[in-house]
Amino acid sequence: MRILLLLLLSLFAVGATAETAEEKGLAIAREVDQRDSGWGDFQAHMDMLLRNRHGEESLRKMRIKSLEVKDDGDKTLIVFDEPRDVKGTALLTFSHKVKDDDQWLYLPALKRVKRIASRNKSGPFMGSEFAYEDLASQEVEKYTYKYLRDDLLDGTPVFVIERYPVSRYSGYKRQVVWVDKQRYIPLKIEYYDRKNSLLKTLTFEGYRKYLDQYWRADRMFMQNHQTGKSTLLTWKDYRFRTGLKDSDFTRNSLKRVR
Repeated sequence: MRILLLLLLSLFAVGATAETAEEKGLAIAREVDQRDSGWGDFQAHMDMLLRNRHGEESLRKMRIKSLEVKDDGDKTLIVFDEPRDVKGTALLTFSHKVKDDDQWLYLPALKRVKRIASRNKSGPFMGSEFAYEDLASQEVEKYTYKYLRDDLLDGTPVFVIERYPVSRYSGYKRQVVWVDKQRYIPLKIEYYDRKNSLLKTLTFEGYRKYLDQYWRADRMFMQNHQTGKSTLLTWKDYRFRTGLKDSDFTRNSLKRVR
Protein backbone atom coordinates (compact mmCIF):
# COMPACT_ATOMS: atom_id res chain seq x y z
CA MET A 1 0.00 0.00 0.00
CA ARG A 2 2.81 2.38 0.90
CA ILE A 3 4.58 1.66 -2.42
CA LEU A 4 1.35 2.34 -4.33
CA LEU A 5 0.90 5.62 -2.44
CA LEU A 6 4.46 6.73 -3.21
CA LEU A 7 3.96 5.83 -6.86
CA LEU A 8 0.75 7.86 -7.05
CA LEU A 9 2.42 10.83 -5.36
CA SER A 10 5.37 10.71 -7.76
CA LEU A 11 3.05 10.54 -10.75
CA PHE A 12 1.07 13.48 -9.40
CA ALA A 13 4.27 15.49 -8.94
CA VAL A 14 5.37 14.79 -12.52
CA GLY A 15 1.94 15.73 -13.83
CA ALA A 16 1.87 18.92 -11.80
CA THR A 17 5.21 20.12 -13.13
CA ALA A 18 4.95 18.94 -16.75
CA GLU A 19 4.96 21.82 -19.22
CA THR A 20 2.44 21.68 -22.04
CA ALA A 21 3.37 22.49 -25.63
CA GLU A 22 1.28 25.65 -25.36
CA GLU A 23 3.03 26.76 -22.17
CA LYS A 24 6.48 26.08 -23.60
CA GLY A 25 5.66 27.94 -26.82
CA LEU A 26 4.45 30.94 -24.84
CA ALA A 27 7.53 30.84 -22.58
CA ILE A 28 9.84 30.93 -25.63
CA ALA A 29 7.91 33.86 -27.13
CA ARG A 30 8.10 35.74 -23.83
CA GLU A 31 11.85 35.19 -23.61
CA VAL A 32 12.29 36.52 -27.17
CA ASP A 33 10.29 39.61 -26.19
CA GLN A 34 12.07 40.12 -22.86
CA ARG A 35 15.53 40.03 -24.43
CA ASP A 36 14.51 42.67 -26.96
CA SER A 37 13.00 45.12 -24.46
CA GLY A 38 14.53 48.37 -23.25
CA TRP A 39 16.14 49.78 -26.41
CA GLY A 40 14.07 52.96 -26.17
CA ASP A 41 14.09 54.23 -29.75
CA PHE A 42 16.02 53.80 -32.98
CA GLN A 43 16.40 55.23 -36.45
CA ALA A 44 17.70 53.45 -39.56
CA HIS A 45 17.74 53.46 -43.35
CA MET A 46 16.31 50.67 -45.42
CA ASP A 47 16.41 49.55 -49.06
CA MET A 48 13.42 47.61 -50.41
CA LEU A 49 14.17 45.49 -53.47
CA LEU A 50 11.04 44.19 -55.21
CA ARG A 51 11.37 41.27 -57.63
CA ASN A 52 8.51 39.90 -59.73
CA ARG A 53 8.10 36.31 -60.90
CA HIS A 54 10.03 37.11 -64.12
CA GLY A 55 13.05 38.41 -62.19
CA GLU A 56 12.44 42.09 -62.93
CA GLU A 57 13.51 44.34 -60.05
CA SER A 58 12.71 47.76 -58.66
CA LEU A 59 14.40 49.50 -55.74
CA ARG A 60 12.93 51.81 -53.11
CA LYS A 61 14.77 53.67 -50.36
CA MET A 62 13.24 54.47 -46.99
CA ARG A 63 13.88 55.85 -43.52
CA ILE A 64 12.42 54.32 -40.40
CA LYS A 65 11.93 55.57 -36.86
CA SER A 66 10.63 53.50 -33.96
CA LEU A 67 9.75 54.23 -30.35
CA GLU A 68 9.12 51.76 -27.53
CA VAL A 69 5.91 52.39 -25.62
CA LYS A 70 5.57 51.19 -22.05
CA ASP A 71 2.81 48.58 -21.60
CA ASP A 72 1.86 48.72 -25.30
CA GLY A 73 3.28 48.07 -28.76
CA ASP A 74 5.88 50.20 -30.53
CA LYS A 75 5.24 53.31 -32.61
CA THR A 76 6.87 53.24 -36.06
CA LEU A 77 7.18 55.71 -38.92
CA ILE A 78 8.40 54.63 -42.37
CA VAL A 79 9.13 57.34 -44.97
CA PHE A 80 9.95 56.72 -48.65
CA ASP A 81 12.78 58.81 -50.17
CA GLU A 82 13.20 57.16 -53.60
CA PRO A 83 12.11 56.76 -56.35
CA ARG A 84 10.44 60.05 -57.14
CA ASP A 85 6.96 58.61 -57.70
CA VAL A 86 6.74 57.41 -54.07
CA LYS A 87 8.91 60.07 -52.40
CA GLY A 88 7.22 61.41 -49.25
CA THR A 89 4.84 58.47 -48.88
CA ALA A 90 4.78 57.59 -45.18
CA LEU A 91 3.29 54.86 -43.00
CA LEU A 92 2.62 55.47 -39.32
CA THR A 93 1.92 52.44 -37.12
CA PHE A 94 0.76 52.32 -33.51
CA SER A 95 1.13 48.68 -32.51
CA HIS A 96 -0.96 47.38 -29.63
CA LYS A 97 -0.76 44.35 -27.40
CA VAL A 98 -4.43 43.42 -27.05
CA LYS A 99 -6.31 45.33 -29.74
CA ASP A 100 -5.93 45.85 -33.47
CA ASP A 101 -3.08 48.12 -34.52
CA ASP A 102 -3.69 51.65 -35.77
CA GLN A 103 -2.10 52.50 -39.11
CA TRP A 104 -2.19 55.59 -41.34
CA LEU A 105 -0.73 56.05 -44.82
CA TYR A 106 0.18 59.52 -46.12
CA LEU A 107 -0.06 59.90 -49.90
CA PRO A 108 1.74 63.11 -50.97
CA ALA A 109 0.16 63.17 -54.45
CA LEU A 110 -3.26 63.47 -52.79
CA LYS A 111 -1.96 65.41 -49.78
CA ARG A 112 -4.12 63.30 -47.53
CA VAL A 113 -3.76 60.80 -44.71
CA LYS A 114 -5.57 57.51 -45.25
CA ARG A 115 -6.40 55.25 -42.33
CA ILE A 116 -5.73 51.55 -42.97
CA ALA A 117 -8.83 49.67 -41.83
CA SER A 118 -8.25 46.61 -39.65
CA ARG A 119 -9.87 44.36 -42.24
CA ASN A 120 -7.27 45.55 -44.80
CA LYS A 121 -4.17 44.82 -42.68
CA SER A 122 -3.49 41.65 -44.66
CA GLY A 123 -3.05 43.65 -47.89
CA PRO A 124 0.42 44.22 -49.43
CA PHE A 125 2.38 47.27 -48.34
CA MET A 126 3.38 49.45 -51.32
CA GLY A 127 3.48 46.51 -53.72
CA SER A 128 5.84 44.46 -51.55
CA GLU A 129 5.42 40.94 -50.19
CA PHE A 130 5.15 42.39 -46.67
CA ALA A 131 1.59 42.90 -45.47
CA TYR A 132 0.66 45.88 -43.33
CA GLU A 133 0.34 43.55 -40.33
CA ASP A 134 3.92 42.31 -40.88
CA LEU A 135 5.23 45.85 -40.30
CA ALA A 136 3.72 46.23 -36.83
CA SER A 137 5.73 45.14 -33.80
CA GLN A 138 5.16 41.48 -33.03
CA GLU A 139 3.81 41.73 -29.50
CA VAL A 140 3.48 38.48 -27.52
CA GLU A 141 -0.22 39.08 -26.90
CA LYS A 142 -1.01 39.14 -30.63
CA TYR A 143 -0.76 35.35 -30.78
CA THR A 144 -1.37 32.09 -29.00
CA TYR A 145 1.49 29.59 -29.15
CA LYS A 146 2.51 25.96 -29.37
CA TYR A 147 5.98 24.43 -29.10
CA LEU A 148 6.58 21.94 -31.92
CA ARG A 149 10.12 20.60 -31.57
CA ASP A 150 13.83 21.23 -31.18
CA ASP A 151 15.67 21.29 -34.49
CA LEU A 152 18.72 22.50 -36.43
CA LEU A 153 18.51 25.28 -39.03
CA ASP A 154 21.66 25.49 -41.16
CA GLY A 155 23.56 23.97 -38.25
CA THR A 156 22.10 26.36 -35.63
CA PRO A 157 20.13 24.78 -32.73
CA VAL A 158 16.61 26.20 -32.74
CA PHE A 159 13.22 25.94 -31.13
CA VAL A 160 10.38 25.55 -33.62
CA ILE A 161 7.12 27.07 -32.40
CA GLU A 162 3.77 27.73 -33.96
CA ARG A 163 1.80 30.90 -33.34
CA TYR A 164 -1.80 31.69 -34.16
CA PRO A 165 -2.99 35.30 -34.70
CA VAL A 166 -5.62 36.50 -32.25
CA SER A 167 -7.05 39.17 -34.56
CA ARG A 168 -9.87 37.99 -36.77
CA TYR A 169 -8.60 40.37 -39.46
CA SER A 170 -5.21 38.68 -39.82
CA GLY A 171 -4.47 37.24 -43.24
CA TYR A 172 -2.80 34.22 -41.63
CA LYS A 173 -4.15 31.07 -40.07
CA ARG A 174 -0.81 30.27 -38.44
CA GLN A 175 2.91 30.98 -38.55
CA VAL A 176 5.82 28.62 -37.87
CA VAL A 177 8.85 30.32 -36.30
CA TRP A 178 12.42 29.04 -35.99
CA VAL A 179 14.01 30.66 -32.89
CA ASP A 180 17.75 30.60 -32.21
CA LYS A 181 18.16 28.73 -28.91
CA GLN A 182 21.13 30.74 -27.72
CA ARG A 183 20.19 34.28 -28.74
CA TYR A 184 16.38 33.94 -28.77
CA ILE A 185 15.98 35.68 -32.11
CA PRO A 186 13.86 34.58 -35.10
CA LEU A 187 15.77 33.04 -37.99
CA LYS A 188 12.86 32.01 -40.21
CA ILE A 189 9.08 32.40 -40.29
CA GLU A 190 6.63 30.50 -42.50
CA TYR A 191 3.25 32.17 -43.06
CA TYR A 192 0.17 30.08 -43.84
CA ASP A 193 -2.90 31.71 -45.39
CA ARG A 194 -6.46 31.38 -44.12
CA LYS A 195 -6.83 28.15 -46.12
CA ASN A 196 -3.74 26.80 -44.29
CA SER A 197 -1.61 26.77 -47.45
CA LEU A 198 2.00 27.95 -47.27
CA LEU A 199 1.96 31.55 -48.48
CA LYS A 200 5.33 33.14 -47.66
CA THR A 201 8.65 32.49 -45.98
CA LEU A 202 10.67 35.21 -44.23
CA THR A 203 14.36 34.61 -43.54
CA PHE A 204 16.64 36.81 -41.40
CA GLU A 205 20.34 37.14 -42.21
CA GLY A 206 23.38 39.09 -41.04
CA TYR A 207 22.40 39.66 -37.43
CA ARG A 208 24.46 42.23 -35.53
CA LYS A 209 24.39 43.17 -31.85
CA TYR A 210 23.75 46.79 -30.84
CA LEU A 211 24.12 48.41 -27.42
CA ASP A 212 25.82 45.15 -26.43
CA GLN A 213 22.39 43.48 -26.15
CA TYR A 214 19.97 43.93 -29.05
CA TRP A 215 20.20 41.84 -32.20
CA ARG A 216 19.09 43.26 -35.55
CA ALA A 217 19.19 41.54 -38.93
CA ASP A 218 20.89 43.31 -41.85
CA ARG A 219 18.66 41.52 -44.35
CA MET A 220 15.08 40.25 -44.29
CA PHE A 221 14.00 38.25 -47.35
CA MET A 222 10.31 37.51 -47.94
CA GLN A 223 9.49 34.92 -50.62
CA ASN A 224 5.88 34.54 -51.78
CA HIS A 225 5.45 30.89 -52.81
CA GLN A 226 2.06 31.43 -54.42
CA THR A 227 2.98 34.33 -56.74
CA GLY A 228 6.71 33.84 -57.24
CA LYS A 229 7.39 37.42 -56.12
CA SER A 230 9.88 38.41 -53.42
CA THR A 231 10.99 41.42 -51.37
CA LEU A 232 14.41 41.97 -49.83
CA LEU A 233 14.77 44.53 -47.03
CA THR A 234 18.35 45.67 -46.37
CA TRP A 235 18.84 47.63 -43.13
CA LYS A 236 21.72 50.01 -42.41
CA ASP A 237 22.81 53.01 -40.34
CA TYR A 238 21.13 51.90 -37.09
CA ARG A 239 21.16 54.59 -34.39
CA PHE A 240 19.66 53.86 -30.98
CA ARG A 241 18.41 56.15 -28.21
CA THR A 242 18.29 59.26 -30.40
CA GLY A 243 15.77 61.12 -28.25
CA LEU A 244 12.58 60.41 -30.21
CA LYS A 245 9.32 61.39 -28.50
CA ASP A 246 5.60 60.68 -28.88
CA SER A 247 5.25 63.99 -30.72
CA ASP A 248 7.42 62.55 -33.52
CA PHE A 249 4.73 59.95 -34.19
CA THR A 250 1.44 61.80 -34.81
CA ARG A 251 -0.87 61.84 -37.81
CA ASN A 252 0.00 65.53 -38.32
CA SER A 253 3.70 64.63 -38.43
CA LEU A 254 3.00 62.49 -41.52
CA LYS A 255 2.32 65.62 -43.57
CA ARG A 256 5.57 67.22 -42.44
CA VAL A 257 7.98 64.42 -43.36
CA ARG A 258 10.74 65.37 -45.76
